[in-house]
Amino acid sequence: GHNDHLYVWRQKGEVFKEYFKELEEESFRDNFVTVYELMDEIMDFGFPQTTDSKILQEYITQQGHKLSVGAPRPPATVTNAVSWRSEGIKYRKNEVFMDVIESVNLLVSATGSVLRSEIVGSIKLKVVLSGMPELRLGLNDKVLFEITGREKCKTVELEDVKFHQCVRLSRFENDRTISFIPPDGESELMSYRLNTTVKPLIWIESVIEKFSHSRVEIKARSQFKSRSTANNVAIMVPVPSDADSPKFKTSTGSCKYLPEKSMVQWNIKSFPGGKEYMMRAHFGLPSVESTELEGRRPITVNFEIPYFTVSGIQVRYLKIIEKSGYEALPWVRYITQSGDYQLRTN
Repeated sequence: GHNDHLYVWRQKGEVFKEYFKELEEESFRDNFVTVYELMDEIMDFGFPQTTDSKILQEYITQQGHKLSVGAPRPPATVTNAVSWRSEGIKYRKNEVFMDVIESVNLLVSATGSVLRSEIVGSIKLKVVLSGMPELRLGLNDKVLFEITGREKCKTVELEDVKFHQCVRLSRFENDRTISFIPPDGESELMSYRLNTTVKPLIWIESVIEKFSHSRVEIKARSQFKSRSTANNVAIMVPVPSDADSPKFKTSTGSCKYLPEKSMVQWNIKSFPGGKEYMMRAHFGLPSVESTELEGRRPITVNFEIPYFTVSGIQVRYLKIIEKSGYEALPWVRYITQSGDYQLRTN
């Protein structure tokens, strides 16, 4: 029906983008044959069918806006139950790369109290595996450890868990097993959230001279263990928009003034845990009045900490089983990064 189609147009903007790079009226006009073919595959008797653009690309192929229907019969994927993976994939070396990425969203008030603290986690896969492999992922999941009577171990309580369509939800709900036949290449296996108040990883104290606002003094302190190191730390300190010829002094790293953003950016390439650094900026201010009217903008911090998760989530195992019995290597990396990380100033 008409409404189904509208819904699918909205849903499937992604598919068309993969095909035409940009979603413009023009690219629809130039490629309307492909659009019809795609719609035809996506909508079967008005029901959404295969919408995975990688699979669609196997049998609807077009050069520019000339169309050649590559294979008259649909690829194996459409007929088999696993719509996100094709049959007959072959690699010489079988590997899986798994990235556990946690983003920290933090908001700290001007008086130093934490107003918001959350971790948004994502497990990303890059799959280089032949055939139709079955993967099983074991995490130190609190619920699982309670079922199996291992409460003593360090566990994490995952909230808002969302899985890729390949994960067998019934198994997860039944016994917390995460088992799946993965898509080929890159995908996001799952995402989760944690509302635990973590000790802010990088703490900033700022002293801004009250009257002239012409001096700013910033202290940055890393509050994680010294065996970890934050990389590519950028601390963005707002300054009045009419600030003039700033001079900087830092105990480490380098500063640059970004007049178009009215910011001073303090870059620290490598910031080990348990350290404190200092930055002083001094600038001329042509007018004193305007600074009072400007809203106070927060200090924002960007960073990444490899080999580290805030939640303590751990991949206990990643088993790979394929009927041909090949050996496959799983590689797991952990990284914590700043999400929306802000500290308000006085």
